[in-house]
Amino acid sequence: QVQLVESGGGLVQAGGSLRLSCAASGHTFSNLLTAWFRQAPGKERAFVAAINWSGGSTDYADSVKGRFTISRDSAKNTMYLQMNSLKPEDTAVYYCTARAGVYVLGPRSPGYYHYWGQGTQVTVSS
Repeated sequence: QVQLVESGGGLVQAGGSLRLSCAASGHTFSNLLTAWFRQAPGKERAFVAAINWSGGSTDYADSVKGRFTISRDSAKNTMYLQMNSLKPEDTAVYYCTARAGVYVLGPRSPGYYHYWGQGTQVTVSS
């Protein structure tokens, strides 16, 4: 069982930055695939970025590529999402998610992941 706790959301003006954190516990992290998804009001949960803990390979949605950076600190069992040049359309609840027993990147589907955090709100004002 993997427990995930997000933090770092908030209100920021367009063009600003935020860093989200996701603290993970309860599993061996060498074979863990973790990702960020987001869900805006009235929309489906959408893939943002993913990282595999064994090799550090990353994957990004086109909408955030070049603005967001996903990373992990294995010593702290924590994943991060550095968000720069934020836009109003980035406003959403951001979720941390994980799938155990995986050494490579996977599909960009929320159904692929087993464990979810409670979500953290990010609001970008224009």
